[in-house]
Amino acid sequence: MVSSNNDNREETPSDKEKKNQNEEPLKIPKGFENFFKKNIEKLKKIANEQTPKDNIPNNSRQQDEQQKTPPKQHQPPIKEFNLHLNINTILPLLFSAYILYKIVGDSDNSREITWQEFRTAFFDKGLVDKLVVVNRKKVRVYLHSNATGQMYPNAPTLPGSSYYFSIGSVEAFERKLDDAQNELGIPSNERIPVAYRDEINLMSTLLHFAPTLLLAGALFYITRRAGSAAGSQGIFGIGKSKAKLFNQETEVKVKFKDVAGMDEAKEEIMEFVKFLKDPTAYERLGAKIPKGAILSGPPGTGKTLLAKATAGEAGVPFLSVSGSEFVEMFVGVGPSRVRDLFANAKKHAPCIIFVDEIDAIGKSRGKIGQFGGNDERESTLNQLLVEMDGFSTSEHVVVLAGTNRPDVLDSALMRPGRFDRHIAIDRPDIKGRSAIFKVHLKPIKTNENIERLSNKLAALTPGFSGADIANVCNEAALIAARYRKDWVSEEHFEKAIERVIAGLEKKSRVLSPEEKKTVAYHEAGHAVAGWFLEHADPLLKVSIIPRGIGALGYAQYLPKDQYLYSTVQLLDRMCMTLGGRVSEQIFFNIITTGAQDDLQKVTKMAYAQVSIYGMNSNVGPLSFHNPNENEPQFQKPYSEETAKMIDEEVRKLVSLAYEKTMALLTEKKEDVEKVAQLLLSKEVLNREDMISLLGKRPFAEKNPYDEYTKEENKEDTTLPPPAEKGGHAQPTT
Repeated sequence: MVSSNNDNREETPSDKEKKNQNEEPLKIPKGFENFFKKNIEKLKKIANEQTPKDNIPNNSRQQDEQQKTPPKQHQPPIKEFNLHLNINTILPLLFSAYILYKIVGDSDNSREITWQEFRTAFFDKGLVDKLVVVNRKKVRVYLHSNATGQMYPNAPTLPGSSYYFSIGSVEAFERKLDDAQNELGIPSNERIPVAYRDEINLMSTLLHFAPTLLLAGALFYITRRAGSAAGSQGIFGIGKSKAKLFNQETEVKVKFKDVAGMDEAKEEIMEFVKFLKDPTAYERLGAKIPKGAILSGPPGTGKTLLAKATAGEAGVPFLSVSGSEFVEMFVGVGPSRVRDLFANAKKHAPCIIFVDEIDAIGKSRGKIGQFGGNDERESTLNQLLVEMDGFSTSEHVVVLAGTNRPDVLDSALMRPGRFDRHIAIDRPDIKGRSAIFKVHLKPIKTNENIERLSNKLAALTPGFSGADIANVCNEAALIAARYRKDWVSEEHFEKAIERVIAGLEKKSRVLSPEEKKTVAYHEAGHAVAGWFLEHADPLLKVSIIPRGIGALGYAQYLPKDQYLYSTVQLLDRMCMTLGGRVSEQIFFNIITTGAQDDLQKVTKMAYAQVSIYGMNSNVGPLSFHNPNENEPQFQKPYSEETAKMIDEEVRKLVSLAYEKTMALLTEKKEDVEKVAQLLLSKEVLNREDMISLLGKRPFAEKNPYDEYTKEENKEDTTLPPPAEKGGHAQPTT
């Protein structure tokens, strides 16, 4: 090997060029030599100088082997793999083709003839060996072995070849055959033998069963696809849990710092994470980790977001599953998935399980008014109850659940030992809204002061949830991009709030002059009534530009977070709501359908005062509150006489508010006229326009934004959230 390497080193560049030149002509395709005339003489020299392979020097042979070595190191495995793959694919196809050939091939050796041809060409010449009647429809003719050579001397003989002709009936065929043999005088012992046979055509049989085979193949394919989607266990894995596992290797971008406006709820959830990370700090004092916590509250308040933050912060595995994933069409799947979920959680203990929308399986059992079978849902709930607090309960598996309707959940599920903590997440107050705005304003490109902007937007959005606030910030950015702005300004946020509250402006909706005038006086009635009523919300903006689906006008107020309301305050709110209808009657002496939404709000507030809050002296301090307003109620909790009394008192209360509003707007008729005329000219009036027309309000106003900025440095005196059961009336803005 050393000598060969030395020989390789001693090769001169001219030798290498000669070798390259010798190799190049060998690559010329056959028939293309004329295109390479310069190399013809070289090809002849190479052909004369070529020696047998045995006489080739070792160094050149080793060099050739070295040149061929690289492709041998990489290409053969790929070729072998492809060949193996192709054989596995082609062999079934070849086998199927062979079967089809054998099935169809029988008909290729047979030739159809007529009776006359059979008689003249075969029968009369004595070439027929035997006849076979097949399926009483055709006759197969078998000739002697030397018959084909006698008939067609120049044609190649096909062994096993036969002819056939069709017949109408067996009786007619037998009669014609007997007549032909009698004409030829063939004795009975030498007559042609006739056999009868029933055959099945495999091709027609396969075509007959083709639809069934196609359907079976389609079902098999669908089952395979469903099995691959469900996992490696196929259809037998339907009882396995579909929970998603989040651990240290799985990156969850949401952290506790991204959750704002719910400090108390966040603190309680963080306690679960701290306990699982360091249980000794609690166990040394004799404390036990709570089995679970249920997060309840209105939609969009951040229940699932808090669970995501828990998954992002927890140093333990986190299993997330939806309540609807336990519901399937197959019996027993729900309990099986619950068992598999907790078995998986015990393997990863300590572990946290989050069940979103648990009311899908956790509704009360045997509740009156439910129809149809619910055994499967109850079985799933029973299995969940056993897993959470049964004989085989794990102490290091914590269950978190989220729901919008805690009132429909089963009492056994809500008891301590299963869900030890009930965390109510209500809509944030002005302080919480400001914190949420700060979180959502981080990715927004704005030139405003974030602190001041978040405080002002929080004052403009009472009753907004976290999802609503996120939508406002996104809408503001979209509006700024629509106008090709470089920054998102405060004006864009105000437009976004109006967009979320009242809907999209529809400037393309053209109103007739009469309708526009009616809408202007209607909105002016609302504005003036609220301006001179002490307990009405401060007016922020009034517009007669159509918005949303059916709103022809829009008035924006600035309410504050308030949890307690008196009868005087509710009466002023009813009067402000009726201001539009009263204004139409004063100025036009007619009423229109534009006050439908106002009347619904007034009726709802009146019934709440009489039948829920016990604010009527005749009905008394009674409350007939129905917590499940969306569910059908087949009987009222009071008698017909009480119902009649409630209706009468509601009518009296609405009439009182109507008369008070009529007196107020009659007194302020000139002010309503001025506001309506300015609305017709400008279409939109803000607070400064109202002050220039009517002067300042005759009452000391308390702006929520000013109050919040003043109390920022004071002690936190945030009011508690309103109770879900009972409580007091909420404003309808």
